[in-house]
Amino acid sequence: MISVVIPVLNDAIALHSLLLQLNDQRDEMVELIVVDGGSSDESVALAHELADRVVVTRSGRALQMNAGADVARGDILWFIHADTVLPATALVLLHQAINQQSSPEVWGRFDVSIEPKTALIGVVEKMMNLRSQQTGVATGDQAIFVTTRLFWRVGGYPSIALMEDVALSKRLRQVARPIALHERVVTSGRRWLQRGVVRTILLMWWLRLCYLIGVDPQRLSSWYR
Repeated sequence: MISVVIPVLNDAIALHSLLLQLNDQRDEMVELIVVDGGSSDESVALAHELADRVVVTRSGRALQMNAGADVARGDILWFIHADTVLPATALVLLHQAINQQSSPEVWGRFDVSIEPKTALIGVVEKMMNLRSQQTGVATGDQAIFVTTRLFWRVGGYPSIALMEDVALSKRLRQVARPIALHERVVTSGRRWLQRGVVRTILLMWWLRLCYLIGVDPQRLSSWYR
């Protein structure tokens, strides 16, 4: 079984689209878990209508995703952001990738595409996919999947305010290299366009550098926001 864990916070429109897409693809071996971090919109109502389980907790992606994993019944955990658009064959690809592995402890991610497309955003997504391929580190936008056994073996997502996906990847990478699925999930580029693409690139690299040298993720989170 695959347990899809979706952390949300006032993501009603995007969540509705994602849950409809997942319900169109899934069978009885897929469960949908929405973890709400205190939404004031229709996110929770939509989740109760279209998901199998709804968990309400404090906001924070790491905390929310761990809470979803804690109630999951599946052998595979698949973490998807609410504003993600999946390939039409995403679940088939995921099943195939897992079943082809000899080890019971595997993890991986998809390549990512950012929409709407501009010339600079096209460069950003190429660099994200190339960096992930070379380093074995995935971002949350890349729809990370991992066997439940391995996820809890490494302690789940660390309870930090930012860079939780990078920290988890580094824990998982010590056990196995990630499966890289080159079919692309699509994520929203709204933050890139709102802040300016070049400015956002510089900000993200600055945050990553500060994280590597040990700056408190809580401080990084405040800079990011």
